[in-house]
Amino acid sequence: MTHSTNPQTAAAQTADASREFTVVLAFGTRPEATKMAPVYRALENTPGLRPLILSTGQQRQMLDAALSVFSLTPDRDLNVMTDRQTLADLTARIVPQAGRTLREMGADMVLVHGDTSTSFCVALSAFYEGIPVGHVEAGLRSGNLREPFPEEANRRLTGVLSTLDFAPTNGSRDNLRREGKSDHGIFVTGQTAVDAVREVAGRVPLRPEWQARVDAAQPLVTVTMHRRENQPMMREMALALARVAQAHPDHHFIYPVHLSPAVQEAVRPALEGVPNFELTEPLDYSDMAPLMAASRLLATDSGGLQEEGAALGVPVAVLRNVTERPEGVEAGVLKLAGNDPTQLETVLKDLLGSEAELQRMRESRNPYGDGQAAGRIARAIAWHFGLQDRPADWE
Repeated sequence: MTHSTNPQTAAAQTADASREFTVVLAFGTRPEATKMAPVYRALENTPGLRPLILSTGQQRQMLDAALSVFSLTPDRDLNVMTDRQTLADLTARIVPQAGRTLREMGADMVLVHGDTSTSFCVALSAFYEGIPVGHVEAGLRSGNLREPFPEEANRRLTGVLSTLDFAPTNGSRDNLRREGKSDHGIFVTGQTAVDAVREVAGRVPLRPEWQARVDAAQPLVTVTMHRRENQPMMREMALALARVAQAHPDHHFIYPVHLSPAVQEAVRPALEGVPNFELTEPLDYSDMAPLMAASRLLATDSGGLQEEGAALGVPVAVLRNVTERPEGVEAGVLKLAGNDPTQLETVLKDLLGSEAELQRMRESRNPYGDGQAAGRIARAIAWHFGLQDRPADWE
């Protein structure tokens, strides 16, 4: 991990070492909740730090289900979710409410995660209030503002506003450096998704009906697809997935369909009649983590599932043209399938038809960390507030 110390800043903060600092973890979606849960626990176990949770409720049902897996309850909830909300409407609701709520919570620092609208909007609110922002999963870049949309812009804009940047990889750190961010605030921590998925997959069993298929030697393929940039061609992509399933009738495909009406309307008509394609409601993380671990292949346009698959040693076909997680492609555990229906059909059929290629991907190195990211983040925040010395492994 690389870090450059600013002695003047650290010395000035040491004077406050006797007080307790309130760190507000702000999130609104299921992936944010699962990736921030280990951070909450690590902060909870760090003397001098008091973690609180601010939920925006950006994904109401899926968020609540994820929180229950980790036995977490928000301290405040903005409840901004509305049906078919636009990005502009969402931003207009979050920013003023978040600023007022952060003041009421007495936030000394706000932690946001990744690339959601919640992350950018809360970071902007904190900036307006003069509250330092820590950005978990900072520095990922696809290089294309439209892919993923609006996530790439959200992530970059959040980075402009952050005081501390918790980069999961050296590549993410290098992206931040190229954009002019100071080494003083950058910490390479690993990916908290690794912490979360290993913990849950290791303690929660696979659903009995899916375990029965595994026991009967019927391979599982987990599919997710919801990205906004994929929605214009999602029906055609779903039809391509149907053809892949029809070409591999010995496999069982499981697709937890996102609650977005646009996704539901594109996907269900194309896949509901395919015998070996099981469409489910969005899964709790307690179901999703063991399902991923038991799968022969993950086919997804999600960002987090790329890292979770790598952490579990499961090959991942990425249903996107670019990824802000290139380390997985370079390591060989991820393969870009694109969102052109013909191309993704070819890639998926080739992968499922080649056990040698899938085994090569399983044996590839996981580039996203060792499952200790949350602890590193907590230590960095404690150091920021002068609560402990700079750890020796920060060069």
